[in-house]
Amino acid sequence: MKIVYSDPKSGRSKQIELDKDRSALFLNYKIGDAIDGNLIGMPGCKLKITGGSDRSGFPMERSIQGTIKTNVLRLLSSSGRTKGVFERRTVRGNTVSQDIELLNAVITDHGTADLDALFPKSEKKKEGGAEASEKPAKAKPA
Repeated sequence: MKIVYSDPKSGRSKQIELDKDRSALFLNYKIGDAIDGNLIGMPGCKLKITGGSDRSGFPMERSIQGTIKTNVLRLLSSSGRTKGVFERRTVRGNTVSQDIELLNAVITDHGTADLDALFPKSEKKKEGGAEASEKPAKAKPA
């Protein structure tokens, strides 16, 4: 399972991957539940689950109870010439199960944790170096 956590104050986010033992700790949590940061190695932080998706890419829906995968009707347009156009979407329930592959969370309380420790800066390499960015000069006709 992967967890993507973000900080609304700084606008930064990070993704971590959990093994099966640690991901089992998140089973039966629901969207909107607060979790302790110690579960993912962030002591002193509190996180709130905001959503996720399963192995097939179907998103979790807050209004569907349980762990089921189901079809829902969504209203696309309620104004104009096309009144009441609906679309059928497949979604997953609001409870974390073994089928959930990605879980989204927001940091609600930093506690004593340092932001630089939570979001380490990674260096980006330039592809090809300086030589690749230089364009060769075109030869002028004589």
